Amino acid sequence: MDEPVSSVESRKKELFELAVFLLLIVPSMLISFPGLGGSFGFPLLAVSVIFRDLSLTCLVLFFLWHDGVPLSRLGWTFAGLKQEALLGVALFVPILYGIAILKRLFEWVGLSGVKGVPQFLTAKGPIEILLACVLVVVVAVAEETIFRGYLILRFNQLTGSIASAILLSSAVFSLGHGYEGTAGLGTVGVLGIILALVYLWRKSLVAPVVLHFLIDFFPLVLLPLLGIK
Repeated sequence: MDEPVSSVESRKKELFELAVFLLLIVPSMLISFPGLGGSFGFPLLAVSVIFRDLSLTCLVLFFLWHDGVPLSRLGWTFAGLKQEALLGVALFVPILYGIAILKRLFEWVGLSGVKGVPQFLTAKGPIEILLACVLVVVVAVAEETIFRGYLILRFNQLTGSIASAILLSSAVFSLGHGYEGTAGLGTVGVLGIILALVYLWRKSLVAPVVLHFLIDFFPLVLLPLLGIK
């Protein structure tokens, strides 16, 4: 039986919307790969990422508003907010150690990696550390909205497979970490899958946002504050 015309038109609209979004986000994330993005100082990089993520989040919000999709479809529900936030905190240490072990395993089998935090991601002095605090908050909220909320929703609608949606959204998520080498790309991809599973388990973005924030806060803010390189 043929698919109804309205359903076909809806799928075409969703595909076009997703294509426009990916066309905007993928090139901006590819600058993370060595030789493609050049060298950036931390302040310039931080400000550019903040504005990129805010702009893309605004675009997602526009798409949702235009399509009449409530924010709750993306997981922005605040029922049990405290419990969800505490779950994110509780999962932080085991996931942090798990992905650290996984990265070392990837490097052991021959994938390339980097040691420590790259120089261009290292905040120096109180002003840059304050900027890093703003960065990790914006990145956690914006990127979980984009990668776990919006992209999983759209990929699932287009493929009809939640597993494919998780893998595709996590693959796009990993593109922003090309500077970490192939071991880093693989590790971030797996982290994206873990965050997606937490998101689908809880039907909320709160725990993934808290997790994402803590994972970025530890190397980008806490270590510079402690003077650890």
